[in-house]
Amino acid sequence: MEMTLEAVLDKTVNVLDESKKDIFEIAESSRKEYENIENDLLIIKGDLKEVIDKVDRLERINRKARLKLMEVSRDFHHYTERDIKAAYEKAEETSVEIAVLKEKEEQLKIRRQELENRLINLKKTVNRAESLVSRVSLVREFLKGELTNLSEHFDELKQKHNLAIKVIQAQEDERGRVSREIHDGPAQSIANLVFRVELTQKLMDKDLSKAKKELKDLKKSIRLSMQEVRRIIYNLRPMSLDDLGLIPTLNRYIDRYIDQTGIIINFNVSGTEKRLPKSYEVTIFRLIQEGLNNIHKHSNASSGRVRLDYASNEINLLVSDDGVGFESDEIEEEKYGLMSMEERCKLLGGSLSLESEKNQGTTIKINLPIKKE
Repeated sequence: MEMTLEAVLDKTVNVLDESKKDIFEIAESSRKEYENIENDLLIIKGDLKEVIDKVDRLERINRKARLKLMEVSRDFHHYTERDIKAAYEKAEETSVEIAVLKEKEEQLKIRRQELENRLINLKKTVNRAESLVSRVSLVREFLKGELTNLSEHFDELKQKHNLAIKVIQAQEDERGRVSREIHDGPAQSIANLVFRVELTQKLMDKDLSKAKKELKDLKKSIRLSMQEVRRIIYNLRPMSLDDLGLIPTLNRYIDRYIDQTGIIINFNVSGTEKRLPKSYEVTIFRLIQEGLNNIHKHSNASSGRVRLDYASNEINLLVSDDGVGFESDEIEEEKYGLMSMEERCKLLGGSLSLESEKNQGTTIKINLPIKKE
């Protein structure tokens, strides 16, 4: 009887192994398809941008052509029939091109939407397959007799898995934010500068004074673009963290924050100030940055406080404000960025707690144990 039970268990384990392999292959196949569609989507987006740019360019040409057509039509005594015909054909030609390109633009948008929908469905398939692989593995281990602390082990694995996903998602969100910020800021400015440089080159031969004025304006625009790029770089990672350290960087950041928002922030440091591992200094800076962003966006506060306490083997951080506050059941972690802050703490083995009451402000307390890297 014992041998029969053992054989049944062995067969069950073998079936689970095969099932796990099949599910893993499904996940891998879906993941590869996901990557291929992502590449296709990038190509579609590139083509769409190119078409939109062409439409914009042709619309400018078309407007000029129509203006020319209106001009020759009004003053046909001074223009030949050939001139009128040429103006009409130019306007008509660009109109046809625009219509064709707009149709192509619409088709590309439809294709883009289809690919994005497929990505969503494939992501769900991959997630389900990965979840099934994890479950099958756990059942297999259970049947093999490794039951010791299984529940705790599963919870730990699940937490680590979820944490890894959230970290990756946070990285992608940040990359997306930076991409949008560069696209809407410096990229647009540089495109405009290229256009104005071309205009200035033409003015050099026609009107030198206007060209000089345009060059002067270009100089101002370039300086503004440089400031914008420096701001983006600073938000990505303040170089002063490496050069000056955490406290001077926070002082500079908070001074700039006060100037930009008008919210008075009282910054206090206690304990013996010392250089921390880079991962800690970056995390502490980001936690304070996110906390102050929340104050500016959501609290309607007039003042706040940041306190940083250096203990022998831990860092204690407090960020508070005198704003509107909220009830505990109103807290939306995603909205207020609390999940992001909490995950940053967990990565360093720390903890975060939040206290808030309606019209009594909000206080965030953070503890980070210091571990040598």
